[in-house]
Amino acid sequence: MIKILLPTDGSPRSLDAVHHALHLATCGLKARFVVANVQSPANLYEMVVAHDPSVIQKVSEAAAHDLMRPALKLLQAAGHHPEVAVASGDPAHMLLEMLENHACEAVIMSARGRSESDDTSPGSVAQSLLDACPVPVTVVKPLIAEGA
Repeated sequence: MIKILLPTDGSPRSLDAVHHALHLATCGLKARFVVANVQSPANLYEMVVAHDPSVIQKVSEAAAHDLMRPALKLLQAAGHHPEVAVASGDPAHMLLEMLENHACEAVIMSARGRSESDDTSPGSVAQSLLDACPVPVTVVKPLIAEGA
């Protein structure tokens, strides 16, 4: 059984990657999934206002879980019991770390995230993983043309 990392930012594009992973599982791929989200590190203002790093961490983790909820629901509805991975920092670096920490053997991700343009070529995070990842990376373009 292969273990697959599914990075998600809560966007419809990242759900396209989850749908693709579920399609592969429906076609017979025996897989387990790790749904991952990487939050931006706290900025100086947030650190000054919060006073307590644990507060910032809790807020960041809550935001990550909220963004992962749609992907988790899709996987659970299909009978899967995904693991969850949350981190803060540079997305490409943290996803590579999650990949290693969870012993994933593949990555399925969207071509671009929520904050990137509408182009369907690989965005900066996807391209970084394609360049540096020690396991196969499947980059999923949008299933339905956005804005159509």
